[in-house]
Amino acid sequence: MSVNSYICGLADMAIIRDQERLSIQRSITALKARLNSYFEDEIKDSIIFGSYSRGTILPRLMDANSDIDYMIVFADSSIRPQTHLDRLRRFVELHYSRSEIYQSHPTIVLSLNHIRFELVPAIHGWLTGINIPAKASDYEDWISTDPNAFNEELITANQSHGNKIKPLIRLMKYWNGINNYPFESYSLEQDIIEHGFGFFGLFGGRQLKDYFFKYIEEGLDLHIFAPKWKKDAVSRAKQLAINAYWQESDGYAEAAERTIYRLLPPI
Repeated sequence: MSVNSYICGLADMAIIRDQERLSIQRSITALKARLNSYFEDEIKDSIIFGSYSRGTILPRLMDANSDIDYMIVFADSSIRPQTHLDRLRRFVELHYSRSEIYQSHPTIVLSLNHIRFELVPAIHGWLTGINIPAKASDYEDWISTDPNAFNEELITANQSHGNKIKPLIRLMKYWNGINNYPFESYSLEQDIIEHGFGFFGLFGGRQLKDYFFKYIEEGLDLHIFAPKWKKDAVSRAKQLAINAYWQESDGYAEAAERTIYRLLPPI
């Protein structure tokens, strides 16, 4: 098997399908109905955003931390964020008493057997659109956000590169997870989209493996003050990618396959 065939197959496996998608959709439908019943007209809107809405979420088999970002827009904009978070916590404790529930500012995390929800309270600002709770270290209670603006950037980038960007993101998120998350997931997606992928060389192809090797070589970088374990994970990825590339280029297909397995283990 060639390196490209292997990583294409792995990227294809990284799409949520069939029973898992149906199970998640049922949970979303049930959650929305319970929220509407519990809060009634106190809720103005609810929005699915994040990797699930972008199609870059990984199946639980490939990432135990896969989650659904669910925004609940409350009608009362005069209440402070923690009050809305407390209200959401009481809601999930009532309807999901047997599930793991905790606050991870600025969200309430609801962990079910098959998926995890991150519930984000929000309000409509007069001039700022949708606002969500600011970080605890900020001097303001709410910050403005556009929950699905990033989706359009991803669609554009993916179409511009022959539908290689979404599979690349899924591959890199899989690598990120098996290496204990040296990168924050959203930041990793954003960096891949903004990378550019310009010149591949006179004889460079445009297969998924070319995007994969190019991003690891040029884009996979950490801040100078990053912890050593993160730097070690990145250094190892770069070395394995270089080895696999040259092994395959030199005709050692089996050696390249073994190397890429070390970088992206089979499921």
